[in-house]
Amino acid sequence: MSNYAAIGDLSFLLVEPSDTQKKIITKALEEAGIKQIEYANNIEETMSSLSSFPPDLVISSMYLPDGSANDLIDKIRKNEETESQHFMLISSERNREQLEHLRQSGVLAILPKPFTKKDLKRAIHATLDLIVEEEIDLEMFDPRTLRVLVTDDSRMARKHISKTLNTMGIEDIQFAENGKEAIKLLNTTEFDLIVTDYNMPEMDGRELTEAVRQDPALAHIPILMVSSNSEDSQLSNIAQEGVDAICGKPFEPAIVRQLLAKILN
Repeated sequence: MSNYAAIGDLSFLLVEPSDTQKKIITKALEEAGIKQIEYANNIEETMSSLSSFPPDLVISSMYLPDGSANDLIDKIRKNEETESQHFMLISSERNREQLEHLRQSGVLAILPKPFTKKDLKRAIHATLDLIVEEEIDLEMFDPRTLRVLVTDDSRMARKHISKTLNTMGIEDIQFAENGKEAIKLLNTTEFDLIVTDYNMPEMDGRELTEAVRQDPALAHIPILMVSSNSEDSQLSNIAQEGVDAICGKPFEPAIVRQLLAKILN
């Protein structure tokens, strides 16, 4: 299936109260090849639309008449029928704390306003990557037998990471909520890969990495660190302490594929 045929098949729901912004974003989506676009002005309309016609991707602005994108993502994730909905934010919001909640909720992308065509295309392709399942090509492993331990204190983040791995044919996934839980599992079960969040209570990603690298029985396991501040200088120090790759949140399928191919081959 060619990418372009697939892009034309995607359906989007745009949640945007401003008519001007609606026009700008619609034009950019149409230019990127998106033909099916529905609209909602607020959280209530969005939830009602999701229950009748779930789109492939919800694109929302940060501030809505009846709440924020943070409120909207919480409603979506807490409802069994919509919890795995793909979601993207387009916002001029630069406040890190405001955006952190969305990053932890497994959003596909956070685009600034004004956004570039290239940024938008990347986000659309990330949606496509999650819908079109394509097994990751690994020399040493069959993805279906690859044993992965995902460690993250956010249930939503664990779900999003495992769903992203599922689209690559990786099915054998176990979970831990922090480094301490991860170590317990590592001592009783064999794993081929650890995917861990950086910020966690009890024992964070850095401490988990140190513990794994210091244990001769575990030291060989590759570690992919996931962090919403992947540009931090702190993290470049971690890279020297034995993490095999660092990946930002949002956790983008194309980038994860590249990193896994690199650290597992």
